[in-house]
Amino acid sequence: MCGLSAFITATPQRKKKVEKQLDASLDIIKHRGPDARGVYFSPDYRVGLGHVRLSIIDLSPEGNQPFVDESGGIYAVVNGELYDYEKYRAELSDTFTFKGHSDCEIVIALYKKYGISFLSHLRGEFALVLWDAKRELLLAARDRYGIKSLYYTLVNGRLLVATEMKSFLALGLKPEWDVYSLKDQSWMFGKRTFLKGVRRVLPGHYMSCRHFGETEQKIYWDVEYPDKTVKETRTEEECIKGVRDRLFEAIRVRLRADVPVGVYLSGGLDSSAVAGIIAHLMKEEGAKLGDEASGELKRLKVFTVQFDKDSGVDESDIAKRTADWLGVDFHPIRMTEESIASRFEDVVWHSEAPFADTNGTGKLAMAEMVHSHGIKVVITGEGADENFGGYSFLVPDRFREPDLTWASPIPTAEQLKTAISKLIWSGETVNEGPPSARNMSNNTCTSNNIAFVNQLPMADWTDGLLTEHPETALVESLDSHALSSMMYKWHPLHTALYITTRIGLANALLRYLGDNIDMVHHVESRTPFLDHHLTQYVNSLPPALKIRYDPDTGNMSEKYILKEAVKPFITDEIYGRQKKPFLGPPRFKENGPFHLMISRLITKTNIEGLGFIEWKVAKKLFDNAFTANDGVALRSVFLIAQMVVLGQRFGIKTAVPE
Repeated sequence: MCGLSAFITATPQRKKKVEKQLDASLDIIKHRGPDARGVYFSPDYRVGLGHVRLSIIDLSPEGNQPFVDESGGIYAVVNGELYDYEKYRAELSDTFTFKGHSDCEIVIALYKKYGISFLSHLRGEFALVLWDAKRELLLAARDRYGIKSLYYTLVNGRLLVATEMKSFLALGLKPEWDVYSLKDQSWMFGKRTFLKGVRRVLPGHYMSCRHFGETEQKIYWDVEYPDKTVKETRTEEECIKGVRDRLFEAIRVRLRADVPVGVYLSGGLDSSAVAGIIAHLMKEEGAKLGDEASGELKRLKVFTVQFDKDSGVDESDIAKRTADWLGVDFHPIRMTEESIASRFEDVVWHSEAPFADTNGTGKLAMAEMVHSHGIKVVITGEGADENFGGYSFLVPDRFREPDLTWASPIPTAEQLKTAISKLIWSGETVNEGPPSARNMSNNTCTSNNIAFVNQLPMADWTDGLLTEHPETALVESLDSHALSSMMYKWHPLHTALYITTRIGLANALLRYLGDNIDMVHHVESRTPFLDHHLTQYVNSLPPALKIRYDPDTGNMSEKYILKEAVKPFITDEIYGRQKKPFLGPPRFKENGPFHLMISRLITKTNIEGLGFIEWKVAKKLFDNAFTANDGVALRSVFLIAQMVVLGQRFGIKTAVPE
């Protein structure tokens, strides 16, 4: 919805200097908020809050930020959407004077009533910064799943906070590579990033700074699962209805907007279910699609990426059949090799999250088309795999222990091996870490799979750095309560889902394929599968209802309970289709547009300019990727090229041995 930039320092600042710097930091992310801009500075200029706005709820100037309470002592800037805000406005109207009708204006009102615990009352996707002048308290908080990004760092005695790291460049940051975090991959796991000294506010956490002193992060919400020894008493029918009811409600609240709303549609279950339920709500309940009052299904626009038919990843034909079945307006976005190459660098710059794929280019193209149709909000299907068990690499952890909560068929070792062989990714581990790392996660293999997703060919000199094994770094980045629950309470599948949600989803998928990309073209994406009312219910369900083994066919049914819950709203084709991840093309021809673009990035000069990647290894990977059609090498090439882009655009100096 918006973008924010803020600072706090113990030393009074020069007025003109900080005004210019904060304004410049907002210029860098102005694409996030083309409709309005606002700033607040304390009288001594030790505190500054800046905001750029994309108007979604309450399009009037009264919805502009920063917000301030009537006494003038509390200020806030908010990025995102807050649902159930009408309830809180009614509840708090006797004690708080609301200036306008914005959903985000409830932040200060809730804070005044509940203190820091107000965060537990927020429902939606958000990042915020609040300044309480009387208490000298700065609070920076992020939604439960990390849908919205939020970073902080210390530069020249000033604590800086912003939606995107690139905003820090205007506030004095001289970026350096954090080679330690690149070596052990901890830039993907915890608070650290690939930039030295730049930290992320973790999902479900808040960072506070009191009296211009030290910062600290605390958790206000975490993913939770039931005791694996307590038998489930609900029937399967009750569980199906429970999922359906909560998914309906999560979608209903996300249709509310004062602007047009559309849907991202692929050939998969998740987005098809979202589109099908929206169509049902419009037809049967008269649900309003944003500011669209007619209720006609043909007014519902769905957008789909269309890769080349021979790429092996195109799902546009399936999406078209779903759209025709629903009777909605279908818009495919053609992605040629030239289209992918032309967007590759922008995707990593805006996402600030290197990822071994090119699917982010398709997401950027969809956002561009959505914007061209005058649509500001899209409903998406992200998060279903992490809640319902939609990834094939989760299967070994599903059957690592029996599900004592639910009677279900258990495959033999040979049957399990056969079933796994039919899946896209077997979940076999590589480069296994020390036993302690595996033991901490109750012997699940998911931690190892995720730990090596973005592995780089590091220069020889980095071998001398005292870093952790990536799997150890990943597991030890997790909350102590979660680690205890993994050891003694949760089923291994739930441990794997926790790791996938807290790390893979938050730090990779929601960045490279999420908000940062959509907002390039002023589009807000809303994720009903990441509604905590829904996910808390889903998390309570038995593992056997998430990944089910069918002894008659020998197949695994991933996201079983979701399929059953949404069956009336999807086609038979979608219902019976095996999960396929949203991926970009796995190969590119030699001397084609993508190869030529990568050739410009992966040069000896550019690689040595990074300082932490071994040129000889990078060159070999590059050659194998395009001359030998080596898919594994190609994914490594994606990462290396993305690091070059980040180094150039951020202006990061060459890393050298310390």
